[in-house]
Amino acid sequence: MSKKNHIVSTLFLLLSEKEDNKTLLLGETPNHSDPENTMRKRHPKAASDSSEPSSTSQQTDNNNVPEKEVDVVRRSGKTWFSVLILLIYSSWAVYNHQHGNLPRPLTAKQVGKRGFSEIQAMKHVTALTQFGPHPVSSDALVHALEYVLAEVEKVKETAHFDVDVNVDFFESASGVNRLVGGLFKGKSLVYSDISHIVVRIMPKYESDAGDNAILVSSHIDTVFSTGGAGDCSSCVAVMLELARSVSQSAHGFKNSVIFLFNTGEEEGLNGAHSFITQHPWSSTVRLAIDLEAMGTGGKSGIFQAGPSPWAIENFALAAKYPSGQVIGQDLFTSGVIKSATDFQVYKEVAGLSGLDFAFADNTAVYHTKNDKIDLIKPGSLQHLGENMLAFLLRAGSSSDLPKDKTLETSNSDSAIYFDILGKYMVVYRQKFATMMYVSVIMQSMLIWVMSLLMGGYPAVVSVMLSCLSFILAWIFSVAFSVAVAFILPWISSSPVPYASYPLMTIGLFVSPALLGSISGQHLVFSFLRKKPSNRNSNNMELSPTLRDNLAKLEAERWLFKAGFIQWFVLLVVGTYYKLGSTYLALVWLVPPAFAYGLLEATLTPIRFPKPLKLATLVISLAVPILVSAGSFIRLAGTMVGMLIRFDRNPGGSPEWLGNVVIAVVIATFVSLTMVYLLAYIHLSGSKRSIVTVLCIVTTLSLALVSSGFLPAFTEDTARAVNVVHVVDTTGGDSVSFITLFSNTPGNLKVEAEQINEGFNCGRENKVDFVSFETKYSCVSKKDTEVGWDKSDIPVLRVVNDEKDERRVITVSMETGGSTRWILGIDMEEVEDFTLQVGEQEGDGELMIGRGEKSSGEEGWHQIQFSGGKKASTKFVLKLYEKKDDERKKKKEKVERPVLKLRTDFDRVTPQVQRVLERFPTYCSMFGKSTSPFTLSFIASLPYTK
Repeated sequence: MSKKNHIVSTLFLLLSEKEDNKTLLLGETPNHSDPENTMRKRHPKAASDSSEPSSTSQQTDNNNVPEKEVDVVRRSGKTWFSVLILLIYSSWAVYNHQHGNLPRPLTAKQVGKRGFSEIQAMKHVTALTQFGPHPVSSDALVHALEYVLAEVEKVKETAHFDVDVNVDFFESASGVNRLVGGLFKGKSLVYSDISHIVVRIMPKYESDAGDNAILVSSHIDTVFSTGGAGDCSSCVAVMLELARSVSQSAHGFKNSVIFLFNTGEEEGLNGAHSFITQHPWSSTVRLAIDLEAMGTGGKSGIFQAGPSPWAIENFALAAKYPSGQVIGQDLFTSGVIKSATDFQVYKEVAGLSGLDFAFADNTAVYHTKNDKIDLIKPGSLQHLGENMLAFLLRAGSSSDLPKDKTLETSNSDSAIYFDILGKYMVVYRQKFATMMYVSVIMQSMLIWVMSLLMGGYPAVVSVMLSCLSFILAWIFSVAFSVAVAFILPWISSSPVPYASYPLMTIGLFVSPALLGSISGQHLVFSFLRKKPSNRNSNNMELSPTLRDNLAKLEAERWLFKAGFIQWFVLLVVGTYYKLGSTYLALVWLVPPAFAYGLLEATLTPIRFPKPLKLATLVISLAVPILVSAGSFIRLAGTMVGMLIRFDRNPGGSPEWLGNVVIAVVIATFVSLTMVYLLAYIHLSGSKRSIVTVLCIVTTLSLALVSSGFLPAFTEDTARAVNVVHVVDTTGGDSVSFITLFSNTPGNLKVEAEQINEGFNCGRENKVDFVSFETKYSCVSKKDTEVGWDKSDIPVLRVVNDEKDERRVITVSMETGGSTRWILGIDMEEVEDFTLQVGEQEGDGELMIGRGEKSSGEEGWHQIQFSGGKKASTKFVLKLYEKKDDERKKKKEKVERPVLKLRTDFDRVTPQVQRVLERFPTYCSMFGKSTSPFTLSFIASLPYTK
């Protein structure tokens, strides 16, 4: 047998691999009936070992060998599409099971005295929502408090005879809350005359139970724009049913359980602060559990835990349907999610550890009229109730509750946690996580170094091109998606046309992101095909066609390994910064690396590469999809819902900005998670077909948006639009007008035309509401002189101006009867200030004393006041001006007042009523702690030298 045939036979056996009837053939298709061919197939070693030619003779023989035709390496496009559909289906199935699989609601008869019944809890939700919106100082809130008080009295009456139930209707004194971080940084949150209901349940014959308590907290009050079925009547209802159940079981406890039904949460976390700083039972609290809502219904999951890991570790052991993701904690604490909960007070002010739960379905309806009981999915309250009850039974019986304040718990003791399919929860501590991550990093580095040493210069080039592949894939993915984001405001009546149909983001952002990732990989694939190969170390002279096919096979492998590199980099970064969500990088690195090492890797560069096996891809993605697909889809959906309230200063952000944020997030997810799958596309004969399909999907989605066939907003997913009757006295005279503004990106011309009350829209209609400024709004002065009285106008008046070593200005402030106001103090002129109740200095309680004051945006310190019906409306403010030398250091600035004040009334004037009657059905008022009510007065005090 000739030397030529030995070489050809060996290469054939190494490279040919049947996959969907496509093979790499050297020479013509072998005739299996030929004995020689059969012999070659069955005895490759014998054939290859029969002679070992020298390099000189091999070179001579190869030069004399006529070139054979080589078929192009191809993988069936149908196979690639099938795998893609399988992965999409698997991801969606994981998401539905993890976030949509709710337990069956149970009746009181089914659960007995000691179980949790959603049917009973929903009765409480119904009763509370019937009161309508019940913000602080409203009559509706009084009725809601009376209802809750009556229900806890029933719990007390029916409790187990060996259980003590203490009920306290707690009316707090005045207080001020200064948080060092988060949403309220740079503010003084002042409150007065707010009421709470506190219930303590403990065993009668356990002497230490009263000194060791588990706090379960939520708020009764709502914002002015909604009845609050989700936020947070559902939480209050769960607590009432939990209190009933615990009252039947607490005789076996070693600790007490305190249920705090607070008010004032929506005005700046005031209820939690007043309890922690004023109530006598607060000193006994060892653990704090907060129940919240970022939407309506669905599974209530943990999105904050710690600082001590005790609570999350025991919850994971006790909960029947554990749900929680540390990625939510990372986003919340980083400020990406602009919100705050009572848990911040318990952790920051009281130094407590615990858990923070939140309902997160239907985030688009948060704080709007659509936060209705109809959206609470059956099983939502049963899910939270059974989890909480199991945890309270375990914690209540425990003898090792955290005894000390855990504010200074080291970062190494914090917990990493995530659930799998809502059935199991994985919890481990940061110290163990760091050891595990570092171990994987060191092993990965060792493998890469050995591979580069064995592969030499070609391997180094390949690694660099692999790095370039995922960088280009991300850049192109983001660029293509962002291009669509910029287009949307030009072709649609709304900058966010997918708000009511979030699945449209698949065509608008996912498809172009995939196109971008494919384009980025294709560029690098082209370079990898041309680089020198390290697979021909025996210096065989191969035909150009054969070299091209070998290069394609090797390029495919390097594109696949690019996924290892990108997730390795993220693992290193996450480990360095001790991010809880670093586990995601681990699960996207280790299983694919294991599958590749098991099925694909070779330790010798002499062996020629083969096409990647489909089994490698399936094994690689099984664990990552199981662990993270549900979280990624939930996060994307939540961010789409948050676009409804994206613009914190209405009109202050470009219309395309919200789309760009969504586009970047989705493109990042796509480029990171699709890297392994897309590596398989380049040997597919249907690459052009795939690209064509993605282009068609994107084009059709854009056409659908342009046609307006699917409305951007519906009655169930409404646009956040506020109507405020404003009386502005900053210019000396009173100027009254109605303003229309929106926290949802986009102009209001269509809405103003439909309302037809003489609104003029534009960026010239700026209104400074102290806590924010509208950069775009619609204004009407039609019939605006009625519905308010001059006695409602706030007054800022200088009563004393001392100019000794340091200037001290005493200001009398009357709020015109309002018990909800925001005052801005210019800290570029003022070094310190005090605030006291009363008409004259020294007459009343000192609410804010002297001390270091921080400033927020543009040098303003804000005092945000919220009080009940008995709260004072007269105050004295003392301003301590900065020294002259300190003030001279400041650069020249635009002249502005030293004080600016906004007072709010929950009163609908006749003109506002007419506007609301003509309000489009797809619009809803939106409320938050800094939002004005429907009637606001604005005043200021100019600075005088």
